[in-house]
Amino acid sequence: MNDLNEKIARILERVRQKRPLLHHITNFVVMNDTANVTLHVGALPVMAHAKEEVADMVSMAGALVLNPGTLTPQWVDSMIIAGRKANRLGIPIVLDPVGAGATPLRTESNLRLLEELEIAIVRGNSGEIGALTGLGGVVKGVESVVEVEDPIAVAKALAQKYELVVAITGARDIISDGERVMAVDNGHPMLKTITGTGCMATTMIAAFAAVEEDYLLAATGGLVSFGLAAEIAALQAKGPGSFKVALFDALYNLTAEQVVAGAKVCYLDK
Repeated sequence: MNDLNEKIARILERVRQKRPLLHHITNFVVMNDTANVTLHVGALPVMAHAKEEVADMVSMAGALVLNPGTLTPQWVDSMIIAGRKANRLGIPIVLDPVGAGATPLRTESNLRLLEELEIAIVRGNSGEIGALTGLGGVVKGVESVVEVEDPIAVAKALAQKYELVVAITGARDIISDGERVMAVDNGHPMLKTITGTGCMATTMIAAFAAVEEDYLLAATGGLVSFGLAAEIAALQAKGPGSFKVALFDALYNLTAEQVVAGAKVCYLDK
């Protein structure tokens, strides 16, 4: 357990040492917040969507974040262009399938990204991941209103099908590469009181993936760090507004020592 905490803490330190560029093709709702989270964890953000420049922009990045939250077909085309360039250069892609399962367009667009690109990590809520696997879960808008019955089986199924890492976030985060399974219990209910915290978690994962080749460990480390910051923030928050400010401050000030002491993470299946 302590060895795992130490590994995650060291990845956080590498993010801050290397300051990787994270190229986001993401939604209007979270764009400012995910840019700030990128800065606070120690990486550099860029939000570039035009198909005429995404291939050039991603060439400079340490990771590519694809988030079709405010979906248009044109944005999906830009994601495909950027993703193909990222694949050619060996740059990890992190997909946040926002609202998959809510409408046919959202489900089909996310499946297209999975089919046409080599995705490194998918991070979604239970309903979204369930919709992509066809194994249950219900999404209303962009929120999971019915969770899958067996998140471990669902995560492993999607991971095995597309040969990637799947992170299902919730009260307990489940992360799998199709064989190994990890659980993260860091986090706080206040995260549900502000919009975009799932997208922020995806950005944290991308920052870790930019400097860590074991994407299971990268996804786990990003979620541990984000959840731990939420726990710290909740101690001083008086409501959603002050919680958001405290969350950004906690991320900015998060130390390797806090991660070692506070990570709640374990292997469920090796």
